[in-house]
Amino acid sequence: MIQTTKLGGTAADVVVAKVAHGLMTMTMRGNVPDEQAFESIKSGVDSLPPGVKMMLNSGEYSLALTVHLTLTLCRPTADFYGEGHGIGNLELLARFYDKYPEYADRTFLSVKVETIFKTSVERSITALRGTKKIDLFQPARLMREFTVEDHVRYLSAMIKEGKFDHLGFSEVGAASLRRGHAVYPISVAEIEISPMSYEEETKKVIAVAAELDIAINAYSPLGHGLTTGNIKTVEDLNIWRSRRRLTLHRQNFEHNQILVAALVAMAGKKGCTPAQLSIAWVGSLGDKIIPLPGSSRKERTLENLGATKVDMTTEDMAEIASILEKHPVRGHRYFGESVDVRLWG
Repeated sequence: MIQTTKLGGTAADVVVAKVAHGLMTMTMRGNVPDEQAFESIKSGVDSLPPGVKMMLNSGEYSLALTVHLTLTLCRPTADFYGEGHGIGNLELLARFYDKYPEYADRTFLSVKVETIFKTSVERSITALRGTKKIDLFQPARLMREFTVEDHVRYLSAMIKEGKFDHLGFSEVGAASLRRGHAVYPISVAEIEISPMSYEEETKKVIAVAAELDIAINAYSPLGHGLTTGNIKTVEDLNIWRSRRRLTLHRQNFEHNQILVAALVAMAGKKGCTPAQLSIAWVGSLGDKIIPLPGSSRKERTLENLGATKVDMTTEDMAEIASILEKHPVRGHRYFGESVDVRLWG
C-alpha cells in the first residue's frame, strides 16, 4: 500500500502520495518525447488510491541564481527547467492535461519560479493555457532586497486575486520559514534532503516545519544520483555537472563512495534498490516529509513510488545514522563551505 500524507497551511486537507514527482529532467537536458513523459506522469497517478493526489513539481525560470562567496548577485544564464526558454516544462504539462484532462483533479501542481514574481506567475499561467490551475506557488529563492514578510504579503495578495491557491517556499532557512508563516500560512517548504545533504540547518527546518504543521518537499533525495550506486567514478559526473558540488576533489568522491557502498549493501539486505532506500529514509524523517525525486520514465516513477512500501524500522534508521556518523560527507551542496542559499532573505 502506497503511503500518503497531508500537506500543511491552507492545503492541510489535501492528501498526497508520500513521494512526489519532479518533472525537471523532462525538459532540462533536452526534451523527452511527450509520450514518454506522459507515461511517466500517468503511471504514478494511476498507482494511487482514490482521493489521493500525486504532487507534481514543475517550474519556470529565466534566471539562474549564481552564488558568490560574498552573496552578491544573480546573473542571467541558461534556463533551468526548459531547454531554450524557461516555460518548456509548463508547456509540456499543458500538453499532458490537454490529452488527459481528467488528471488535472488527480494531481497537485506545485510551480517553482524565478524571483520576479508577478511576471513569472503570469507567464506560468499563460503557459498552462487554462488546462490546470496552479495549486501551489513557490519562489525559487527569497530576494535579499526584501524581507521575508514582504515576500509573503505580496504573494498572499496574489492568492486573493485567484492566481494560485497555496503558498510555498523553496530553499528557505528555519528562521525565515517561521517568520513567513506568521504572516500567511505556508503549505510546503522545499529543501534538499538526502544522505548526502543532511546538515544542521536542514534539521532545524524540519523541526520548525513539524512544529508549524508545514509539509516538506525534499528535493534531490538521491543526492543528485550519488546514492543510487550507479556513479562509479568522478568522470561519471560529467553527465550532470551539478553533482560535482559534493565532489569538488577526487579525494572527496572516493571518501563519499564509502558511504554510498554502505547504503548499497544495506539496500541489498532489505531487498530494495539503493534509490528506494534513500527515498524511504528521507520520508521517514518526518510524517509530512515528502521526498521529491525526478523522473522522466515510467519504470523510474514506479521505482520511486515503491519506496513508500519499504518499511524503515527504528533499527534501520539507527543503522543509517551510524553510517552517516562514521562516514561524514565531504564537499558542499553549492560553491563553498560558508555559503548556504537557504539563508537568502
